[in-house]
Amino acid sequence: MVQAKICGLSTDEAVRAALDGGASHIGFVFFDKSPRNIDPHLAQRLAEPVRGTPTKVVALLVDPDDAAVDRVASILRPDFIQLHGRETPSRVAAVAARSGAGVIKVAPVSEASDIDAAAAFEGAAEHLMFETRPPKDADRPGGLGVPFDWSLLEGRRFSRPYFLAGGLDPWNVADAVRLSGAPIVDVSSGVERGPGLKDPTLITAFLDAVRRL
Repeated sequence: MVQAKICGLSTDEAVRAALDGGASHIGFVFFDKSPRNIDPHLAQRLAEPVRGTPTKVVALLVDPDDAAVDRVASILRPDFIQLHGRETPSRVAAVAARSGAGVIKVAPVSEASDIDAAAAFEGAAEHLMFETRPPKDADRPGGLGVPFDWSLLEGRRFSRPYFLAGGLDPWNVADAVRLSGAPIVDVSSGVERGPGLKDPTLITAFLDAVRRL
């Protein structure tokens, strides 16, 4: 069964749509250049309905220093920290040890060699996430709503289930899974009605599409 993560949540209505739709993970963004950036205390409140359910809470950070890791870990108490920057395998391992959370390491992809390179993180991260490599002039490492060639992942095997991200939406997620074989999909901008504004109806539609796979 394919699982789904809804990332960049910022309202009670969006969290409820994700939970009601059966999302396996919900994500909160802590990166000031993102339109989805929120305060850890708000994330803590939004995550309250998730506690005690099978749905996992994910905190997205970009090249965080120890203070940022400590703050998010102590306030939100996430199940996973998603590292979306230029972190090395040793830094990934250090964040996991420091926070007590599992780590999802994002690997930017534009060609097959990028997927090969991600293998270096398998010993340090609990999961890999393959996301579209942003343009060189981008001010954000992801959340840009652009897909990569999903077939680059076809037949690939990793030690733990991986996430597929980048340009997914309710209408293309079935093709993305068919071409890649991804066991977990991640969506953010593809379920928004504007930058950072999650649409509960689109969240429901995305999760319905995943459930049918």
